[in-house]
Amino acid sequence: MLWFLPLLSGLVFVGIWYGVRLGSGLQSWILPTPWEILEASWRERNRLISAAGSTAWGALGGFLLAAGMGFITSLILGVSKFLRASLYPWLLMLQMTPVIVLTPIIVLWAGPGMPGIITVTWLISYFPIVVNMTQGLVSTDLNHVALFRMCNASRWQEMWYLRVPSAMPFFLAGLRIAATLAPIGAIFGEYMVGNSAGGSGGLGFLVYSYNTQIKIPALFATGLTSCLLGFVFVAAVSLLNWAVLHQWHDSFEHNEH
Repeated sequence: MLWFLPLLSGLVFVGIWYGVRLGSGLQSWILPTPWEILEASWRERNRLISAAGSTAWGALGGFLLAAGMGFITSLILGVSKFLRASLYPWLLMLQMTPVIVLTPIIVLWAGPGMPGIITVTWLISYFPIVVNMTQGLVSTDLNHVALFRMCNASRWQEMWYLRVPSAMPFFLAGLRIAATLAPIGAIFGEYMVGNSAGGSGGLGFLVYSYNTQIKIPALFATGLTSCLLGFVFVAAVSLLNWAVLHQWHDSFEHNEH
């Protein structure tokens, strides 16, 4: 029965949308109706599908790069308190630096087009993974840590056989956050450093194009396509989360009973 609640709230939202449109007298180029957005989506479907494919590649490249580098960085931070105290504040400083400020540097170093888009996506997706994974590594049950040390396990044995498995739910939670940010980062990267001539005319480029042409229903259709792309990324990470954790993690065991 709970599945019906999102559908009901969505219908209420659409009804309010139509009510605002009819009551305010706004034109479609200011506030298009959901039906006009769907019409624009169908009319522009070829451009939207092609652009979504380009954005998906940029988002996937940045996401995978963030996942790999985030995992390695977390291992470095988790293995030593000295390294964690030395490096973590600088990572936080980099995280707090607005990406838009770094965009000219990214264009200069990585270049325009897909390399720049992947770099922007990586920069946005990287920190949630590092923060979550590092927290998981340092939050390992102290009783288990004491048992490993009683057995004279080396630091790396403790890391690989105890801390990494214990931190896996944290890592996957970071991946899920990064999965929501990766399409946003790719679209922002396309808007800032992408170009259609370089073969990276993705959804971010369409946002710029439709906005300059005042094709507002098509602009909303681009936003709808972006949401669908984000759902695909999150669904993929959720499937990975289930595959890794469902046989042993308490959250899935509780859901089964």
